[in-house]
Amino acid sequence: MPIPTAWTTGTTEVFKTGTWRAMLPLHVARPSPCHQACPVNGDIAQWIGHARAGDLRRAWEVLTVNNPFPAIAGRVCHHPCETACNRAAYDSAVSVCRLERAVGDEAIARGWAYEPPALERDGHIAVIGGGPSGLSAAYQLRRRGWRVTLYEARPQLGGVMRYGIPAYRLAREVLDAEIERIVALGVQVRCGTPMADTQALERTRASHDAVYLATGASRPKTLPQLAAGAGWWMAGTDYLARCAAGERPPIGPRVLVVGGGSAAMDVARSARRAGCEVTLLALEPRELMPAQPAELREALEEGVLLRDGAMLATVAEGPGGVSAPCMRVRFEAGAPGEPPRFIPVEGSGFTLETDTVLVAIGQDAELGAFAQLDAASGLLRVDGTQRTNADKVWAGGDVASMMRFVTEAVGMGKRAAIDIDAQLRGSAAPSANRAPCVQADEIATWYHAPAARAAERVRGAADRLAAGDAEVQLALSPAEVRAEATRCFSCGSCTSCDNCFQLCPDLAIEHVDGGYRVLADYCKGCGVCVRECPTGSMLLQEELR
Repeated sequence: MPIPTAWTTGTTEVFKTGTWRAMLPLHVARPSPCHQACPVNGDIAQWIGHARAGDLRRAWEVLTVNNPFPAIAGRVCHHPCETACNRAAYDSAVSVCRLERAVGDEAIARGWAYEPPALERDGHIAVIGGGPSGLSAAYQLRRRGWRVTLYEARPQLGGVMRYGIPAYRLAREVLDAEIERIVALGVQVRCGTPMADTQALERTRASHDAVYLATGASRPKTLPQLAAGAGWWMAGTDYLARCAAGERPPIGPRVLVVGGGSAAMDVARSARRAGCEVTLLALEPRELMPAQPAELREALEEGVLLRDGAMLATVAEGPGGVSAPCMRVRFEAGAPGEPPRFIPVEGSGFTLETDTVLVAIGQDAELGAFAQLDAASGLLRVDGTQRTNADKVWAGGDVASMMRFVTEAVGMGKRAAIDIDAQLRGSAAPSANRAPCVQADEIATWYHAPAARAAERVRGAADRLAAGDAEVQLALSPAEVRAEATRCFSCGSCTSCDNCFQLCPDLAIEHVDGGYRVLADYCKGCGVCVRECPTGSMLLQEELR
């Protein structure tokens, strides 16, 4: 075809039409909503992308940069990432938690281990508390080359993961494998070593370059209706810890569990596995109970009787057991920043008969050994990097926060470790990515075929009661892992699909290492590349001249 006579060069490069535009597209890496919602700031879109490509080893390597417990978190995380998932506005959220479990389980099955630190540094850090937050801090610090000694009061590491979460939710071989992988990095462990008093903390601070306090919340809350020292009631945390140690506490055939959170579910379900008839008494109405909906649903399937929206009025011990008069309550939301109110309903009384009352209404942090540190509302006061008011002392997990989830504790340990590392090296800690995350309406969803979320599978109720410690939640199959990973929009993470390159009407996109570049001399700012991006990795911005 002959070249028009007006085209004297045989190319359109001479027509620099970029001066026509008012908006300029940019190829950018942006945070996904799941990333911003993740307590450990996990690079979720990236590791799911590797899982989608079938490379679970690389997925594990990316995932464990932020979280050393993928197999654990994949079983017990409250998964706020899924609530934030952009796919939920399209059909249903990606099953991030179960994908994480699949990656973690594969790592355990194949014996994958962390590379030893690239260098050994001189500093020595004490981590006080071997639960999820302390272990997370020890992991992050050791990978950066610091010498770490982990001091734990109990006989074994794990904290709430071992002594609070039952084996039917978190198999002990999974817990042990992920802890042992951290210890194998060279973390020194001193179990049976509690932080006894303020002098012990001062000695520790004097003999180490930094101290991270992660002693948890070990003091169970009680009810004034319960007589101190009475043999017919027990703290739920004590019951779970004794069960975890292989004991079978004598609690009788009828059990009343007081509480509505995840710990109460664990107590009630553990008592059912011990053969007890269990009634769960919760202040909140069912739809507002703090327990995860799946936990409550499974407890009811297992035969736990729920009496929600009710409170324990008093308790009377008799020859046939314990009589527990109760009454219904009306829930009233509190003012912003204030707790809700529960108003007794007149004439609504009823009585429950039981042999043992197990109380699971929360725990408080034990701060007796930390008198020299600032505290407020029963928690150590920390800043955004987990620093306390004392030099060389950081704190995190349940001793410093009411966000009492395993992955929240892991995130605090990571945050403290990053700041400790920066302080000891005399450098600034890296700043967080504050860019706005990709919104659902920025995804070209027509490039994503509708696909149902992988169905959740659990053991039948009768089977799991008979099996005792056998895990209730069943894993995804390899085919389901690949299908579920394919459902991810990869929000903010370019997948090199070439849509922007192929569809630009001005040929103003070129390939560069790591993605694409917009040629400003030719781009008219039409926004086709932005509209056709399936991951939200092209952003149209006003150009001021």
